[in-house]
Amino acid sequence: MKFVLEVDTTEMRGEGEAAAELGRVLRYWGGNLRHYALQPGDGSPVYDSQYREVGNWRITESS
Repeated sequence: MKFVLEVDTTEMRGEGEAAAELGRVLRYWGGNLRHYALQPGDGSPVYDSQYREVGNWRITESS
């Protein structure tokens, strides 16, 4: 299986904003993954610190 994380940084224009938001996403979702079985089909939207949906993560079959 694969863990796929996609985050759109297009709207993260402030100096260092993209790096800060990506760090937050990785910390938050890294700690939250224990609540999932991590089987193909699992996934969730990803939000930035202003609660805007900026992407998603998902578990897929290996190709």
